[in-house]
Amino acid sequence: MNVLALRPIEARMPLFEINRVVAELAAERQRWREAQQRSTEPGGRELPSRDALAQVIDDLRGVLFPMRLGPADLRQESEDFYVGHTLDTVLHALLTQVRLELSYGSRHLDKPNHAALEDHAVQIVRDFSLSLPSIRALLDSDVVAAFEGDPAARNVDEVLLCYPGILAMIHHRLAHRLYELGVPLLARIMAELAHGQTGIDIHPGARIGAGLFIDHGTGVVIGETAVIGERVRIYQAVTLGAKSFPTDDSGNPRKGLPRHPVVEDEVVIYAGATVLGRVTLGRGATIGGNVWLTHDVAPGAHITQARSLHDAVKA
Repeated sequence: MNVLALRPIEARMPLFEINRVVAELAAERQRWREAQQRSTEPGGRELPSRDALAQVIDDLRGVLFPMRLGPADLRQESEDFYVGHTLDTVLHALLTQVRLELSYGSRHLDKPNHAALEDHAVQIVRDFSLSLPSIRALLDSDVVAAFEGDPAARNVDEVLLCYPGILAMIHHRLAHRLYELGVPLLARIMAELAHGQTGIDIHPGARIGAGLFIDHGTGVVIGETAVIGERVRIYQAVTLGAKSFPTDDSGNPRKGLPRHPVVEDEVVIYAGATVLGRVTLGRGATIGGNVWLTHDVAPGAHITQARSLHDAVKA
């Protein structure tokens, strides 16, 4: 018998001190907002929503590849109607998130020009929408590169539906365009959504040419200022990272400087390789598994662990 259930409701002791926790959490939020010079006035959301952007990405995948990543019951004769309707919905949803980022960026201005912010937001989304056909073309090149580069792939549809590298590239191609258009927070959230799903971490600032094939993919890291040419193949656990971080007079890292590798066309980088700093991997070079590189590589060169160690000792 449940003795507690027999007691009058008003006589029961509360199991949890909800009111106390709510009040203390409110106090912590207030302290944080004051420390960060945030508004403490009542109002709506200040920052973009991860959940909203996840839905935007999901809808954009359907817009780009309606018969493969769109609704399960979509028919080809309704393809254009679906794309148009979904695009209208998703662009308005994206506009809301762009407004939030632009407003957040202007929060320290005494008198932000709201009309100008709105015009800027609309222009960003318009320019982004007009980029979708070229983004689709780039993604087609990525799918073909994966199909041609993996003997296990039976067809291009399997690649699009199943390969984590392609999912990561869909996110990156979309995020990179938003990064170029001046909404880096939205772009970073989109990139991190793919990172969480695939284990592939591509900063939206990285510039990547057509036909990138990321095979397997888990643990791949591509930094913000990396530049990757066309028809490049990268295997799992590859890092294209920074060797050092120049600092300002206060000792803080200087942001935006080129600090990640340049990978020229048709380079292959095998699993576990780490390439650090603003070095150049020349066209057609092959970087072996688990190699650690902090120097340029000549076009067509083949770098193995033994060769890398020998070059490091000579240096």
